[in-house]
Amino acid sequence: MSTHPGELSEPTAGIVSTQPLIHTLPPRQRLSRFHSASLDPIFFGKTASNRFDSPDSNYGVLYTGLDEHCAFIETFGQHTGIRFITTTELHIRHLAYLELTQPIVLIDLARSGGLARIGADARLLAGSHSVSQKWSAALRAHPVGAHGILYPTRHDPARLACALFDLSTSVFKVTKAGSLLESRNAKLLGELLDTYGFGLMSV
Repeated sequence: MSTHPGELSEPTAGIVSTQPLIHTLPPRQRLSRFHSASLDPIFFGKTASNRFDSPDSNYGVLYTGLDEHCAFIETFGQHTGIRFITTTELHIRHLAYLELTQPIVLIDLARSGGLARIGADARLLAGSHSVSQKWSAALRAHPVGAHGILYPTRHDPARLACALFDLSTSVFKVTKAGSLLESRNAKLLGELLDTYGFGLMSV
């Protein structure tokens, strides 16, 4: 008999009676995000292509990291086994900092017990997007009224990411930090490449 757990089940109606772990990010908390250089850093996507997107494009989701390392590996480390990034990639994706102007409440899937409390397990963080998107919708509708989800990034579980449900742009004070190739970001770029063992290819 196989012991393979298979795909995580979709959330049931009973999720409304669970008691999720809650984490509140305070005002002045700084989030990090890489975004298309030609677009605004604030983008609540409705493409249904990312892990915690709305399954029916009913709401938008903004993805950020609690630090630059998380934002970097989530943006540039999606293809496992590739040990370099190109200067072209760094030209088209710029770093921005989003400072909160008010507290936001997140359902915490990173701390011990966070997944079990809602009836899920680690497959929610690494399995099918079609399933995790249904969980996103269920968590967004949960009576705790959270503004999003806090979760460990798949490529570096020590780093935490946020999937934020549609929020007013007034919640964020944006600072554009530009390309990592800019001289002001040279030290940060070196730290990020060293942490993840990436080489930089000029192309």
